[in-house]
Amino acid sequence: MDQTTNQRILVVDDNTEAADISAELLELHGYNTAVAYAGMAGLEAARTFQPDAILLDLGMPGMDGYQVAAALRAVPDFDQVALIAFTAWGDIVTRQRVISTGFDEHVVKPANLDRILAAVRIALEKRAQLVTASAS
Repeated sequence: MDQTTNQRILVVDDNTEAADISAELLELHGYNTAVAYAGMAGLEAARTFQPDAILLDLGMPGMDGYQVAAALRAVPDFDQVALIAFTAWGDIVTRQRVISTGFDEHVVKPANLDRILAAVRIALEKRAQLVTASAS
């Protein structure tokens, strides 16, 4: 088990089982987690939970993950939040759209726990560097 951290991760996925399992596994590795099962619910949870990172499914009905990410990136309060696309889509068009939407990492499902943890760590580091650079 990893060291305990006070970092907060929001998992947003319309597949409730996948969301719950992802959150539980992240908690076992010391993260504080919250779960939302739809895009709009994810935006609201981001406002109230104030996560350090969001593990965000792309293919959700209603408001998809791209729309959630774009909405978050449009608000300066969320500049420091790391976004990780967590999706079954791994094609080049999806990867390019993930980057252009402002995600920090892209994890293709199914993914093992080590890949998810690495993506969270890398995304948090990237976002911290971006925030530090823009503050200088």
